[in-house]
Amino acid sequence: MSKVSKKRKVANTKFDQNKVYSLGEASKIVKDITTTKFDSSVDVAIRLGVDPRKANQMVRGTVTLPHGTGKTVRVLALVTPDKEAEAKAAGADFVGLDEYIEKIKGGWTDIDVIITLPQVMGKLGALGRVLGPRGLMPNPKTGTVTMDIGKAVTESKGGKIDFKVDKAGIIHASVGKVSFDASKLEENANELINTVVKLKPSSAKGTYVKSVFMSSTMSAGIAVETKSMA
Repeated sequence: MSKVSKKRKVANTKFDQNKVYSLGEASKIVKDITTTKFDSSVDVAIRLGVDPRKANQMVRGTVTLPHGTGKTVRVLALVTPDKEAEAKAAGADFVGLDEYIEKIKGGWTDIDVIITLPQVMGKLGALGRVLGPRGLMPNPKTGTVTMDIGKAVTESKGGKIDFKVDKAGIIHASVGKVSFDASKLEENANELINTVVKLKPSSAKGTYVKSVFMSSTMSAGIAVETKSMA
């Protein structure tokens, strides 16, 4: 049995591990119990009553957090020359096409999001083995394959995140940093949860949102009340 650190023991006295808290209360507690020297990410885990193995119960989407993620997002825009100015004006960190495709083939993946045009997707097929496992392959469903390059870049830089239910039926997503005000963490988390609720598959039966936990890097999870959620 692993030993509990002194800091964890102190943190555990600041909340009841058997109690379910409101989203606002959980946001304050997570800030209070986090003891890392760096600015920890704050994450939300939503366990859903779906079977991800069934295509009609897959829950996947995007959400733009009102206060961003607190993370610097590096965006690569793989676009034709006529779209380069639009991508640069919107704040893309890297803009180009063939030269970046060659870099990626060589193993370069120092980016967080790739945005491209529908007519460029054919060139990206050969990059599947590199981009797929890293979750970097552009997808129309997440808004990263689009003609509106400027809007897509702006959203990605401003706090847009992708989420997808995993094999265990859980959605994990970051909703900010511990340095955020508790109210901003609450609003970001609420936006994520509301979006997930709206995506409830018609084939999902019984309780949809089974549990919600909020935690920071290396902190304990705080159970969040789900009665108001579908």
